[in-house]
Amino acid sequence: MWQKSHELVLRIYETTAKFPRDELFGLVAQMRRVAVSVPANISEGFKKRGNKDKCNFYNIAQGSLEELRYYLVFAKDLKYCEDIGIVWELSEEVARMLTALIRSVGRG
Repeated sequence: MWQKSHELVLRIYETTAKFPRDELFGLVAQMRRVAVSVPANISEGFKKRGNKDKCNFYNIAQGSLEELRYYLVFAKDLKYCEDIGIVWELSEEVARMLTALIRSVGRG
């Protein structure tokens, strides 16, 4: 899951590199920040000892992922990127994996 979320970050950096320069400190910065937050929180949660702490970080990663997905839709509507398909599919995959992980840890 961390590898998939890292791949998502790389795709976001690649995608946002093509955005207008006047968005560098706006939408580009926001998208990159929340994208990096996903694998960072997964990593941090992995090292926590208690299941409650683990789930907290995984939930933060979920929130960041959903924020990123909104920004993708917004960027597409602004016509900053034509096709978000590959990035969207990656985000869907990471979302499914996070949900399964939270369920698993929550039971443990």
